[in-house]
Amino acid sequence: MFVIIGIGVVLGAVVGGYLMEHGNLSVLFQPAEVVIIFGAALGSLIIASPPRVLALIIKSIGKLFGSGGMGKAGYLELLTLLYHVFSKIRKEGLISVEADIENPEKSPLFNKYKRILANHHALNYLCDNLKVIVSTNVPPHELDSLMELDAETHHHEALTPAHKIGMVADSLPGLGIVAAVLGVVLTMGKISEPPEVLGESIGAALVGTFMGVLMCYGFVGPIAANIESKVKDDGVAFEIIRVSLVSFVGGAAPQMAVEFGRRAIPASERPTFNELEDTIRKK
Repeated sequence: MFVIIGIGVVLGAVVGGYLMEHGNLSVLFQPAEVVIIFGAALGSLIIASPPRVLALIIKSIGKLFGSGGMGKAGYLELLTLLYHVFSKIRKEGLISVEADIENPEKSPLFNKYKRILANHHALNYLCDNLKVIVSTNVPPHELDSLMELDAETHHHEALTPAHKIGMVADSLPGLGIVAAVLGVVLTMGKISEPPEVLGESIGAALVGTFMGVLMCYGFVGPIAANIESKVKDDGVAFEIIRVSLVSFVGGAAPQMAVEFGRRAIPASERPTFNELEDTIRKK
């Protein structure tokens, strides 16, 4: 929703300011400039990105208009799930959660937490590392290193679309200049025409530079920044799971282990100690 609002504000400010100076909107409509700039930008993206990366970019753009992160309700649900997993392990042993983590979609324990089931990356991260704990007697420091490596690998891959789109944004002003130069070349072929014809042709050429700069700083660059912010927000769930599991394996009680996880949540969305305690009791 905010992305749409932002696009509207950018267009409103640019077009509104242009019209305030009695500009002619038809001059800005230059299909050839659009083909040159955006065609070249798309081609450069295809050259720079293997098919796997292109698929990630398409998926990231599809998520652009959704909300980022899990929000306070999602974090509360994750912490409550961790608490109940840890409590079950304490009471019934590690083997008691084996069936739950092998098939969480059919687990009565996991099915109480729909937001976590919908977050496939965080769910796989949790279940994979619980399998390590169940199957091996891993020391806390080794588990911490393993989970940190896993999270960094996922984070690096998830940031790839933002970096590629940022690369396209950086190229747009240059491609706008390419379109403008081609427009000037065409204008030179009309050098014998009257001044009003030459003026119109030069104005059309300069639209290329305008479009390249506007798309870079007004749209494509902010889109890359938005995707990067969403990836960082999604990484909070990984950090919660990591510090909670490591604390629990290190001997912390279930409530203390999830308290470590709670402290990994940014202050703006972090539930209070009492909110977490109340949610655990209700569940």
